[in-house]
Amino acid sequence: MTLLDDLRAVIGAEQVLSGGDLSAWEVDWRRRYRGRALAVVRPADTAQVAAVVRTCVQHGASLVPQGGNTSLVGGSVPDDSGTQVLLSLSRMANIRAIDTDNLTITVDAGCVLQQVQQAAATQGLLYPLSLAAEGSASIGGTLATNAGGTQVLRYGTARELCLGLEVVTASGEIWNGLSGLRKDNSGYALRDLFIGSEGTLGVITGATLKLYPQPTAIGTAMAAVPTLEAAVQLLTLSRTRLGARLTGFEVMNGQALGLVRTHFPQWQQPLPPGPWTVLLEQSDTEGDTRTQAVFESLLETALGDGCISDAVVASSLEQSAAMWRLREGIALAQAEEGLNIKHDIALPVSRIATFVQETDAVLSAAWPGIRIVNFGHLGDGNLHYNVQAPIGVPAADFLCSRESAVNAEVYAAVRAHGGSISAEHGIGALKREMLAQTQSPVAMQLMHAIKVALDPRGTLNPGRVL
Repeated sequence: MTLLDDLRAVIGAEQVLSGGDLSAWEVDWRRRYRGRALAVVRPADTAQVAAVVRTCVQHGASLVPQGGNTSLVGGSVPDDSGTQVLLSLSRMANIRAIDTDNLTITVDAGCVLQQVQQAAATQGLLYPLSLAAEGSASIGGTLATNAGGTQVLRYGTARELCLGLEVVTASGEIWNGLSGLRKDNSGYALRDLFIGSEGTLGVITGATLKLYPQPTAIGTAMAAVPTLEAAVQLLTLSRTRLGARLTGFEVMNGQALGLVRTHFPQWQQPLPPGPWTVLLEQSDTEGDTRTQAVFESLLETALGDGCISDAVVASSLEQSAAMWRLREGIALAQAEEGLNIKHDIALPVSRIATFVQETDAVLSAAWPGIRIVNFGHLGDGNLHYNVQAPIGVPAADFLCSRESAVNAEVYAAVRAHGGSISAEHGIGALKREMLAQTQSPVAMQLMHAIKVALDPRGTLNPGRVL
């Protein structure tokens, strides 16, 4: 029996796709990586996932787990060998249980993030993880990459929102750790090994996630700030005045919103072009006028202090959504503009302004005319510090010829300021070599030891992370 024959036997012939157009699974989100799978297999449940893994182990084949295929670092597509099995979890999309007393929801890993948000909302509850790709990204994928998004400032990353996991190990065994407990010190935190491991240690098949009361009052505003230092000052003031009510604090430079203005002119921008714009949001479970008054008072104080030069407060949910659309449209606008050199970096908030000032100067001197498209989650220290080719220079050519040199400058500056080369996108294939250069030898030894212990045959997503 061949590997394909055995796979057909364990999950059904119709769920083993080989030959034909498999590009939906073989091409990554950014279209930078194009692989070739031996087959795409689509199990229906955890038992079938385990059977697929055991079958691949028996035949000495490796497999690549995939959720919504929204990885930005080439972590969810096969290599070009034509020998890897692509394990798609898209059919595993059941909401298993919602416990309103325990404020938890248990779901299949293939559930799309938006589906989980909506299921929680039907019970008047909130699952707060929010991403631009939430209509495509799967829960398993968000956990495998420890996704962040726009509300980390208040609720934390995917890791902080997960209480328990169900995982198929590299040998095809099932670990049921679907605990809804908020306190559990019984041994090593196995859950945290698998979260952020990008499918290299085990296949996440289910998760128990935290829920929160649905906010009844939301305030959204955009503010023009003269400098990034002023944006940090506004963040400090917002934390002081709003406390836990501060849900989001995003920053966008003029280049970022300029691309949105160019490619999506139908999206009205409430503030004139400027060097920096902040998008901030508060939410509360008490929907009274006092909450809004505190929000407006914050902006008035910032205006009086010279921290901001102008501000607009959304007066409806539609206006709030329009503001967020501008922020989330930056990545879409960059895609329309052409390939670019992306950086998903984390820095101490206190170091961000200095990092940007110094790194902007170094890059602009080395490559005159480059466009630095800088935006991100200032509230948690995560910047998407992207570099676009100069106007008139083919984007693909610039990416091919300059990416390594630009990365070297950016990542050297990140290390000098005590930061990380990956905040929320993961390592995948894109940053694998850079990880080894930026982590200590001891850290790399520990990571390799964990990989060998949990996946001694190298069955799961080889060539990713390590």
